Amino acid sequence: MRKYVLGISGLLLIATCSVFTSWKNNDKEIVAQESEKEGPSKTAYIQHAEALYQSAHLKDSGLSFPVFEKALTGYYNLKKAGRLSDHALLTIADFDQPSTRKRLYVLNVDEKDVVLNTWVAHGQRSGEDQAVTFSNKNDSFASSIGFYVTGEEYHGAHGRSLRLDGMDPGFNDNARLRSIVIHGAPYVSEGTIAALGRLGRSQGCPAVSPELSDQLISSLGEGSVLFINRSAEKYASAYLDEKSACLAAMPEINKEALYGTFSTRD
Repeated sequence: MRKYVLGISGLLLIATCSVFTSWKNNDKEIVAQESEKEGPSKTAYIQHAEALYQSAHLKDSGLSFPVFEKALTGYYNLKKAGRLSDHALLTIADFDQPSTRKRLYVLNVDEKDVVLNTWVAHGQRSGEDQAVTFSNKNDSFASSIGFYVTGEEYHGAHGRSLRLDGMDPGFNDNARLRSIVIHGAPYVSEGTIAALGRLGRSQGCPAVSPELSDQLISSLGEGSVLFINRSAEKYASAYLDEKSACLAAMPEINKEALYGTFSTRD
């Protein structure tokens, strides 16, 4: 009798293992099928981003590819959401870099070229030469990371200025309340760097040189993207969806497939 019970138990154990193995294999097949579906499009999108990165010689300018790829993903998703103008440029303020570096990049994505590469200030309470602290609170005098879309221009205390609307709740959506704008400031200069060992600092605005502010504001206009980056920060955004960005960029990716990728440079 005992042998009989053990035999039945063994058969049940084998059957259970077979069912579990079958479920496990089915799960693997489903995951593999999903990866196959997403893999080619994601690979095509990364290749597209790398080609653009190389064509614009951004590595030579000090901008890392992961930062650029994040900014480009947001650009395509904001474009897909209908928040951008037809002539929209992509502007990146890379606060991974110190203020002594030309860490502001304005790119024409359609032309695959850098329009402007210059200095940009961060907030007084974000740090000295390096921006290390960020805030979305009013009167914090700190910079806020994330995606912005440029609004209307106006003339204020700093002359001609361009309003910014923060797109990331909890990170920069108080930009209007805080009067965070693009404007010119005399403390953004080589002279200030020579005197202080860093740029001067703003009250949270991405301030630029007065000699370049008019050119920058005219180029950006309304409905352009600004991405303020700090990789060490815990940051999440609805606009960092690569799959969605790939769909938005598909016409350009298909064009590259037909006519070849952009020119590359080691």
